[in-house]
Amino acid sequence: MALFTRLIAGFSPQAALRRAIRLQEDGDVKSAFPLLSKAARSALPEAEFRIGRCYLEGAGVPPSRSEGVRWVERAATRGYVEAQALLATLCLHGMAAGESEAGPAVGSGLFSGQSLGEPDFAAAARWARLAAEGGSVEGQAVLGYILTGGPEDLRNLQEGDDWYKKSAAGGCPQGQLGYALVLARDANNPENQAELLRHLREAADKGLATALYLFGMVNERGLGVPQDRAVAANCYRQAAIKGHRGAQARWGFALMQANGVEANPVEGESWLRRAALAGDAEAAALVGDIYAKGGSLPPNYAEAAMWFKRAADANHRGAARALGMLHLTGAGVPRDQQEAARLFRVSAQAGDTNAHVDLGNLLLRGHGDEQDQVRTREWFEQAAASGDLIAAFNFGVCLAEGVGIERDDRKAAEWLLRAADGVVNAQYWYGRMLVEGRGVEANPEAGRIWITKAADAGMIDAQVMLADMMLSGRGGSKDHPAALVLFQKAADQGHVGAMFAIGAMHGGGHEVAMDRVVAQRWFQSAAERGHPYAQMMLGRYLYRNLAGVQDTETARRWLERALAQGMQDAKADLAALPPARETLPETTQTAAIQAAGD
Repeated sequence: MALFTRLIAGFSPQAALRRAIRLQEDGDVKSAFPLLSKAARSALPEAEFRIGRCYLEGAGVPPSRSEGVRWVERAATRGYVEAQALLATLCLHGMAAGESEAGPAVGSGLFSGQSLGEPDFAAAARWARLAAEGGSVEGQAVLGYILTGGPEDLRNLQEGDDWYKKSAAGGCPQGQLGYALVLARDANNPENQAELLRHLREAADKGLATALYLFGMVNERGLGVPQDRAVAANCYRQAAIKGHRGAQARWGFALMQANGVEANPVEGESWLRRAALAGDAEAAALVGDIYAKGGSLPPNYAEAAMWFKRAADANHRGAARALGMLHLTGAGVPRDQQEAARLFRVSAQAGDTNAHVDLGNLLLRGHGDEQDQVRTREWFEQAAASGDLIAAFNFGVCLAEGVGIERDDRKAAEWLLRAADGVVNAQYWYGRMLVEGRGVEANPEAGRIWITKAADAGMIDAQVMLADMMLSGRGGSKDHPAALVLFQKAADQGHVGAMFAIGAMHGGGHEVAMDRVVAQRWFQSAAERGHPYAQMMLGRYLYRNLAGVQDTETARRWLERALAQGMQDAKADLAALPPARETLPETTQTAAIQAAGD
């Protein structure tokens, strides 16, 4: 070490700097640092700049942000243009002198989408202008950024555009990206579009993360170039490795969906998680979707809820709605109708029209507060007035049910009729109002036509109501076989009332073959799902042996359930049953057995 020190002492400051630069170029940063220190102590600006970078990057010396900024500022003050440009960038990242020690390398760059603290735009503008006027293309790019996107009092759009153009002409990737964004303001101009794509491509080719990400978007969507998902995926991959969180999300999605690259769900989820943890709301929502939908493994709703919450907290409206649905059903989180209403409200206020509908449905079931009712009704009314048919339907429901407004059946019918041209649910509701004479003159025939349209479109409630009308002949002719087909369709989709109706039709008295075994099976399906009439009928079938199976005790249990749900006719059935068998206590049974043995 003593020999090395004597050798260094023999160098002049300029020779020490030259030797240090060669060592850095050869990758021997540790040996370069003492030489840079010698040169810097002699107030050589380039040496001061390079030693500042060593501290910032931890090259040959433990990293120290404060020392790095101090040395770069010394070089900048002496007029070293590269130091002025770098100092401007550091100021934009909140890396002023005296800040905390730890931090990433300077190479993360202005256009990486990362920031370390509160930016000092005024200081950044001062240093950037000195560098720009001194001919630094990096300084010109930074000044262009501040003048076009900085605080209002510093903005000068035309001057900023000019500096971006100069920087781009000098081949600076940040300048090329910035100038491409300038040209994007008038991308419909063919000349602008061609120049925009050229600059963006060149910035991406030079490895600038944001340029890679944007060039990937251009290729994925075919904006001004032939669509090429493979090129897009490769751009996303490169930018993702450089830490661009938006690119990490797109690369992860590409791997999940085999979008321009061979599918790799495990690696795709890993990239999505990385982006989500870095604060990308869309990535967090996608991870939530993965866990909510499951795949080769069952859904993990608790994990999904955690990711949806992360995205919802970052104002992702789709995630807020998804989390609301989990609270609505109690999947992975406590069932909480009020929290579901709050999340639907957040999503709706952010512009999710489906969340408006979800919130409206909750309000119809008595959840939410009066303000929710008024706000939801107002939104539906405004959207309906602008021609939104789904909103017209929902506004009609609000009027029909008195949600957020005084009930008005006449106006409800008017809005439902408007919506019925394109909304299946509106066809069903308007048909019901015609059948019932609510808000309009009763017209069962016309009502049946509207309900048939909704049933033909697959609406379950419409299928059940049309089947009921076919049984009774209301609004048209009777057709029991056709009614049975409709009930079967609805039952297959889980409609409990349709299950009971099939049982009743097969039980006799209808224009279909009587089959009490089939009837009992459908009564049991409906009874197990809480249908009180089905519970009473199942009890009767089991006690009276109507389907070839008699089970008095099971019959008693079903009849008691029906009575508990208000089926008073079940009282007479229970009274007709023989007394329930009493089960003797175990000690009494043992004594009886012993007595029999004696």
